[in-house]
Amino acid sequence: MQDHIGIPACFSSAEKLSDDASAVTRSGHSVYMSVYRAKLAGQSRLITITWCKNLLLHGLSVSVEGPDGENHHSCKVELKPWYFWRKQGSKRFAVNGKQVDIFWDLKSAKFNGGTEPKSEYYVAVVCEEEVVLLLGDLKKDAYKKTGFRPALIDPVLVSKKEHIFGKKKFTTKAKFYEKGRLHEISIECKNRAANLGNAGSSANGVEPELEIRVDGHLVVHVKHLQWKFRGNESIHINKLRIEVYWDVHDWLFSPGLRHALFIFKPILPSTSLSPLSRSSSSSPPSSSLSSTLSSHMSSTLSSQTSCGSLEGLNASGSSEFCLFLYAWKVE
Repeated sequence: MQDHIGIPACFSSAEKLSDDASAVTRSGHSVYMSVYRAKLAGQSRLITITWCKNLLLHGLSVSVEGPDGENHHSCKVELKPWYFWRKQGSKRFAVNGKQVDIFWDLKSAKFNGGTEPKSEYYVAVVCEEEVVLLLGDLKKDAYKKTGFRPALIDPVLVSKKEHIFGKKKFTTKAKFYEKGRLHEISIECKNRAANLGNAGSSANGVEPELEIRVDGHLVVHVKHLQWKFRGNESIHINKLRIEVYWDVHDWLFSPGLRHALFIFKPILPSTSLSPLSRSSSSSPPSSSLSSTLSSHMSSTLSSQTSCGSLEGLNASGSSEFCLFLYAWKVE
């Protein structure tokens, strides 16, 4: 599975984005990325908010899509415990000739042991006298500091990406929509005794299985994982249909420290499924799921679909949201 994972340069040891997936583990990074679509500098652009964490510090990176969709303008902040002044400030750069200001206040931010702050903070992106994106609970402080009003068009959450670590079981908490409730997601790879009389049994007498649970309920159970290492299934959470994709090839067949990829894609009632999501528990013969779905998602990101209220999703919501979980096996 050759899925390039860009690890943001939140720390001074890195000056550019890395395409080496193992960099996330070699440097001890924990990475949490949120991608929003917002109107900025005259057109719809992607804004990526990345939180990094290692043993010494937290890091924040704000990246804005450039005019050609490839060049990015970014603001990086290191939150070292002994640098109090870096926890509040601003930075300015230009996008397509328009001034963009990034404001942040993390002096009292409460991380509660996580990579992303939970409360007592704000991060604001301002362009053309509008706050186009505002994160955190200190909204009044943010508007007072920037001196500008909220944008007329609300930003849309496009995707979230998180790296999680474990030996056999991986757990995290995530929302399937920005305004939805928090769900506990558990992913576990198990080995059960193989039936030696079965022609498809493993040579070492065990067969790997995959279990995915949401809020403690088993929603995906894949047996004979050595043959079904890539695939997808539909599940329903609070009447919301979610397509779950997995690619665990490198867990089973690649040496060294490797990750598996899990993708949770909400399907709105008015959203038609692509051919990719109609099959169940099937393994693509050549290309990896990650590269196939990335191509599929790139076309999806340019469109939005409206629907009625559903688990916190209102008419301004979008069907383009995806949750990406990179699960790293630590021996």
